[in-house]
Amino acid sequence: MRGRRPAAHLEVARIQSEVNRLFEALLRLREGERSPVSGWSPAVDVAESATHLVVEAEVPGVDPESLEVITRGGELVLRGRRDPSALRLADGAEVLHDEREYGLFERTIPLGTAVNTRQARARLDRGVLRVELPKVENRRGEAVRIPVETAGAGDGTRPTGQPAAPLTEDRG
Repeated sequence: MRGRRPAAHLEVARIQSEVNRLFEALLRLREGERSPVSGWSPAVDVAESATHLVVEAEVPGVDPESLEVITRGGELVLRGRRDPSALRLADGAEVLHDEREYGLFERTIPLGTAVNTRQARARLDRGVLRVELPKVENRRGEAVRIPVETAGAGDGTRPTGQPAAPLTEDRG
C-alpha cells in the first residue's frame, strides 16, 4: 500500500494545480484580459451553387495584411488580427464602454464538397471577406456499378461482364 500513496498524492496535486489554473483563467476573463487568440470569431455565411462554394466572413477593422486564407483537409481556415481602436490607445483615455472585440482570430469552416483550391479567389471589400472556391466533380462519393464476372461458362450463371440485377430487400 505504501507504494501507491505517493502516486495518489501526485494525482491530487495535479488535480489541484488544474483547478487553480482554471480559476486563474476565470479571473483573467473577469478582469478583461485577452488571450493571444481572443476568442472572437467573425460571422460567416456559406452558399453553394452548381459550380462554386462561396464563403463570406464579416471582418471589419481587420488588417488586410494579417488576413490568411488557407484550405487543408476539406476545410477553409480564416486567420487574422483586429487591433484595438485608436480610442483605446489614446494617452490618458479612459474607456467607459467596450463592446468591440479585438485580437487574433481563427475560424475553420468545413467545406463538405471537393473544391479546386488552385483556382480559389479571395477578396476583401468593405469589411467582408469573400472566398470563391470552384467545385470539382466528386469522384470518390459517386455510386459506380461494377460488373461481376463469373468464373465458369455454361454453369447456369450470367454471361461475363453483365451487371447483376439490383438486390431488393423483403421487409415483409
